[in-house]
Amino acid sequence: MAKRDYYDILGVAKGADADEIKKAYRKMAIKYHPDKNQGDKAAEEKFKEAAEAYEVLSNADKRQRYDQFGHAANAHSANGGGYGGGGMNMDDIFSQFGDIFGGGSPFEGFFGGGRQSGGGARRVKGSNLRIKVRLTLEEIANGAEKKIKVNKQILCNTCDGTGAKDRSSFQTCKTCGGSGAVRRVTNTILGQMQTTSTCPTCNGEGSTILSKCTVCHGDGVVRGEETISINIPAGVSEGMQLSMSGKGNAAPRGGVPGDLIILIEEIPHETLKRDGNNVIYDLHVNFVDAALGTSVEVPTIDGKVKIKIDPGTQGGKILRLKSKGVPEVNSYHRGDQLIHINIWTPKALSHEERELLEKLQSSPNFKPNPGKNEKSFFERMKEYFE
Repeated sequence: MAKRDYYDILGVAKGADADEIKKAYRKMAIKYHPDKNQGDKAAEEKFKEAAEAYEVLSNADKRQRYDQFGHAANAHSANGGGYGGGGMNMDDIFSQFGDIFGGGSPFEGFFGGGRQSGGGARRVKGSNLRIKVRLTLEEIANGAEKKIKVNKQILCNTCDGTGAKDRSSFQTCKTCGGSGAVRRVTNTILGQMQTTSTCPTCNGEGSTILSKCTVCHGDGVVRGEETISINIPAGVSEGMQLSMSGKGNAAPRGGVPGDLIILIEEIPHETLKRDGNNVIYDLHVNFVDAALGTSVEVPTIDGKVKIKIDPGTQGGKILRLKSKGVPEVNSYHRGDQLIHINIWTPKALSHEERELLEKLQSSPNFKPNPGKNEKSFFERMKEYFE
């Protein structure tokens, strides 16, 4: 089933600013919160749907890609994860509430607190990483697989990321009893009000470590290097960002890894210039070949091809090689290669060459006299792009 438009889900216009999007999501989150609609699967799905929409539209980079490619951009991320919104779980969703509601869920006082995973223990998420990948025009046109060595936080092999010296080093937190949260009841004029907050002793993990790992010193992560294989889809462009879910920094003590953000950089080609999905090539032809006609080889993304220069070709003429450009992301359509004809005139002539040209100079065919049906360079350009 096709996904609904993210703007429709939140009930905002495509030009909505960040405050409007946040306000709309806050309203949806309160309306469809699972604790308020216990046992209602439809409400839970709408709650997740709204969270996914906000996760994309609240991020400037993800929103830009969504506006350009829609949901199809998910299929063209480096690992198929796209925006990263489609795989959100309840932990990811509730982690948004610190931004939306100013530090914690709005349901803490009304429904007994936000949900916790693993019997109440809070799962920390690792930070995202950003890297740049430089691609040639050929790699952009055909797609590429890159193996990149990334220096980042990885799980400690000694303790398997637990941060403890051994399994017996764990102790249930005495403050929260392993729930990862502490509840307080306050007497108010309206009666008793219950609030829930993260346990200050274990930081929401539900347990404490008696003897820490001697390698990572209790963090569960160490600095290391990982070789990551990145699949770059064909048709990417300068400044585009791809996301690989779970390939960022590892999180302390079994938390959720961050994401790897890949920024695309284009390496300038020696002879070809990219213009959107089209490729431009400047071909210089001497005026004799332009007058008599000839065949020449020109470079393309796919290798050299031979083209014909008709007799009487004028400077400024544009030849087109269909489907020799760059493909569109998420499309079978491919741009063209446009060949701009430039007439080259020699700067130095021998005595014999000068005599020949002087004889031709008086010929009527060598007098600039464009016919009525001949069009200017700008008129030909306008007709081509129309």
